[in-house]
Amino acid sequence: MENNQWRSELRKKMTAKERTAIERVKMPELAPKIRRKNYKEVNCGLTSEQALQEAKRCLDCPKPTCVLGCPVSIDIPHFIKNIERGEILEAAKILKETSALPAVCGRVCPQEKQCEALCIHKKMGKQSVAIGYLERFAADYSLGSTSLNHRSPSEIEANFPKTNGIKIAVAGSGPAGLSFAGEAAKLGYYVTVFEALHEIGGVLKYGIPEFRLPNMIIDAEIENLKQLGVKFVINCIIGKTLMLDDLKNDGFRAIFVASGAGLPNFMHIKGENLIGVMSSNEYLTRINLMGAAREQNSDTPVFKGKTVAVIGGGNTAMDSVRTALRVGAERAIIVYRRSEEEMPARIEEIKHAKEEGVEFMILHNPLEYIGDENGRVRQMILQKMELGNPDENGRRSPKPIPNATETIDVDVVVVSVGVSPNPLIPSSIEGLNLSKRNTVLVDESTLQSSIPTIFAGGDIVRGGATVILAMGDGRKAARAMHEKILNKEI
Repeated sequence: MENNQWRSELRKKMTAKERTAIERVKMPELAPKIRRKNYKEVNCGLTSEQALQEAKRCLDCPKPTCVLGCPVSIDIPHFIKNIERGEILEAAKILKETSALPAVCGRVCPQEKQCEALCIHKKMGKQSVAIGYLERFAADYSLGSTSLNHRSPSEIEANFPKTNGIKIAVAGSGPAGLSFAGEAAKLGYYVTVFEALHEIGGVLKYGIPEFRLPNMIIDAEIENLKQLGVKFVINCIIGKTLMLDDLKNDGFRAIFVASGAGLPNFMHIKGENLIGVMSSNEYLTRINLMGAAREQNSDTPVFKGKTVAVIGGGNTAMDSVRTALRVGAERAIIVYRRSEEEMPARIEEIKHAKEEGVEFMILHNPLEYIGDENGRVRQMILQKMELGNPDENGRRSPKPIPNATETIDVDVVVVSVGVSPNPLIPSSIEGLNLSKRNTVLVDESTLQSSIPTIFAGGDIVRGGATVILAMGDGRKAARAMHEKILNKEI
């Protein structure tokens, strides 16, 4: 009742016409000439004044279609209206009811294809409410709040959810694993997350550069999960360091497999084994997680390259090519076999890449890499392409133009043409049903696998998707597992 009252009063302060007349906020950004030389976050975040003004644009629809576009079903109008009335911590609280990582999602989720795509403003021919920017604003405000982040260990423990004594294991600390852990902890479980690498965060840490998602943001979100009682174990590979039987013997009732898709795909063309040709997984992991681009103290230095070509058109390709500039490339090129309109990368990422000086060779596809006498890549032969009929996803299929090739000089090539699931965990579990692509087969409604005590979600099931879809899987799986435990089905 109280919620309805203040929201009703808020609606009366401005007419719908006045709200829709407000122009959408523009995100403050670092200048391209400055940012292409460092790893500082490109998007600077909204000021309080900008956030409050943007929040006024939301019409607080009785049947908000934006929520339908959110994989974790955030109550979008509710959190935005709290921003409008100045209750920012309350807005953050609403976000955290359904999202384990709102500060992350506010930065990397494709809102333009999800919640914002269904905003009522779009139907009126106007720009959607900047839901993603507002999510980031509220989440960042919460992370900086002394009331939430400067508590003693005893205060933190006192705020743990009431536990039921049941232990649950999570394999992988990427977005699916973290989302599951947060939801399961709220439901009263003792949750332990096992991470193969030496840092928590999975693809959020090794795959996304800090100029798009700072590590301090990920660490702050992880700290929030620790304050819910979630425990983390690093340098532990489920399927090698610990087997499924080890977890059972340690008293874990069930396991959520969220080991991601860290196996890179290649094109299987001549010269792919030359020195200087690598996957985006290797390139970004070595630079983001292992400091390979540092001038000193790097155990795994990466050849920086004067001319770096990145093959692909997704967000990971944009991350790779923009990283190449920051590492010191004089020329950084995106090579993509379709047109720019077919690129799966976010519009914002493409815009940022162009501003920073990235060249786009669209409608080109690698045929062969040519090496020097030392086995290092030095040239690339490209096939010129044209668009044919749409494929099964609605994108127009590229086809080669006969006798049309181009050769360019390169000294580093980063292949970013997709990933496959990590095979170690699935192959180590007898009786676990897998698809032809080695993804774990699950019940779509519960994400339960062929083994009742094993649930799975994220890229190990999807084969490569967005952060928010992985988080949606984690939340769904936690709730489904909880229901089956309550019903004594597992």
